Amino acid sequence: MYPNIQTKPFQYEILPTFPVQGTLSNSYQDLVAHLITHHIHCIDGFVGVNWETIISKLKQEFEKQGVSTRFIAMDSALKSESDIQEIISPYLGGNDPLFGKKTPVKLIEYFDTEKLTTLQNIFLSSRSLQNEHIIFYGPGASLLDESKKVMYIDLPKNVLIQRMRAGVALNLGCSTQISQKETYKRYYFVDWEILNRHKRAILSRVDFLADQQSPTDLPWITGQDLQATLLAMSQNYFRVRPTFEPGVWGGHWMKDHLTGIDQHVKNYAWSFEMIVPENGIVLEANGLTLEISFDQLMFQESANVLGRAQQRFDVEFPIRFNFLDTFDGGNLSIQCHPSPAYAKEEFGENFTQDESYYIVDRKDNAQVYLGFQDNINAKEFRKALEDSFHTGIAMDIEQYVQKFESKKHQLYLIPHGTVHSSGVDNLVLEISATPYNYTFKMYDWVRPDLDGKPRPLNIDRAFANLNFNRKGDVVKNTLLSQPKEEVLEGETRRIHLPTHEDHFYDVFRYEFEQAVTINTQGQCHIMMLVEGEAIELTTEHGMKKVFHYAETFAVPAAASSYTLRNLGIGKVKVIQSFVKDSKC
Repeated sequence: MYPNIQTKPFQYEILPTFPVQGTLSNSYQDLVAHLITHHIHCIDGFVGVNWETIISKLKQEFEKQGVSTRFIAMDSALKSESDIQEIISPYLGGNDPLFGKKTPVKLIEYFDTEKLTTLQNIFLSSRSLQNEHIIFYGPGASLLDESKKVMYIDLPKNVLIQRMRAGVALNLGCSTQISQKETYKRYYFVDWEILNRHKRAILSRVDFLADQQSPTDLPWITGQDLQATLLAMSQNYFRVRPTFEPGVWGGHWMKDHLTGIDQHVKNYAWSFEMIVPENGIVLEANGLTLEISFDQLMFQESANVLGRAQQRFDVEFPIRFNFLDTFDGGNLSIQCHPSPAYAKEEFGENFTQDESYYIVDRKDNAQVYLGFQDNINAKEFRKALEDSFHTGIAMDIEQYVQKFESKKHQLYLIPHGTVHSSGVDNLVLEISATPYNYTFKMYDWVRPDLDGKPRPLNIDRAFANLNFNRKGDVVKNTLLSQPKEEVLEGETRRIHLPTHEDHFYDVFRYEFEQAVTINTQGQCHIMMLVEGEAIELTTEHGMKKVFHYAETFAVPAAASSYTLRNLGIGKVKVIQSFVKDSKC
């Protein structure tokens, strides 16, 4: 029998890696030699990179190799902060503490034309200098000459957030931090949009890429080896580096069960198992690791990864997996998510936050809030919400919202506009469209956030999106997925967990004791082992990888087919999600 997962810790790889098709280096000596021999004069990079440390070490190594150097920061050519603020202010959401709109602004718009021309002239003259090697560094360095090879220094977004919280990472073009919430909002809607587009545009010119998350080391990879690694990944499998966040309603399931997780945190509310805008992918070779942003895989290999869905989603990865942990914690807020039209108009998103809850584990009496009571009155509901917000007095939410006993391995469907929440004592695998920021909270049990301040509510936005027809028996008939079982070879079962017509993704579960071979049929499969000890993946191209209980992984469309083999005792269960063909 499989051990009781509610009481026994199990293996969980906190730092999954993918083998580099080539080598990694951590040598400043070799890096500087390459910069010289490859005539690299531009070092571009992401926001939050600690340039002072890097330039200091590069300067020392150039001196050791007897080469005179001059380092010129690209921020010397930026427009004034007030000018930049004027350009991007339409996308910052005004006084809204959470939401802005994804900007179409290009990085070059941050630069003063005359100052940039001056740097370009210096760059042109530097190529003829025999006794000096000039390095231009910082975001935008590659703009000086769009035909030349460059080096790029990346920074994982979770590390950027840590540096922001420590007060050492600012927004692009800023010299001060207003508040952490404002800084993050500007990262999400402005900085990441601008710098991701810039990274995509220059990726083919990147001769060397480095990862600057370490305060002492700078692991790097050649562009050729990086491209070969991304190609191999796009034909076999990938698992991103999960990140974990505490929350006011957070629980202790992950703390109690995931090996290697930080035990000093009060709780864990979320595990970002596969959330493309924030996760990275860790590469490994010769005892070294280097983390790249997930989007680099998509920029180079989106056709291989997404297959038939690539035509619709381009380089956006469409599906996310993440945990919501309320074990011995609290209820999530009563919330809903925007319609596709609202998400596009208000936030610049190409698709919306259609979700579903898959119950991986639960305690007795755990509940899921889903849909309205049959006698719901929208005006009375709104008045009750606003009265509770203004008075700080709890309301009887069950007078308006239905509550269902959560069932292990049940899928609860949450298309946009559906009122919902996870109750206490659930471990939810949230299977969703990728957008993850657009939660419109209506009621939050009159509790403060972790910082002691009231959590912002979004009653106006919620009521612009709520679907009041999802009530009574409609909820039971359309939002509780009804499994359909198919017997495959031997004892293998394939269970379809149908999603709502508004969901562009589908969900299946494979149950088997030995092994099963699956064809991708031109779609990327995102999976998690939700019961069992471990499985071994073998792809058609011959790569193998072991995945443990509760680990998320993906098999790209270009893998064509793959086999999952049970490494433990008893039956295993594997959740699988992919884009519906009819939605491509």
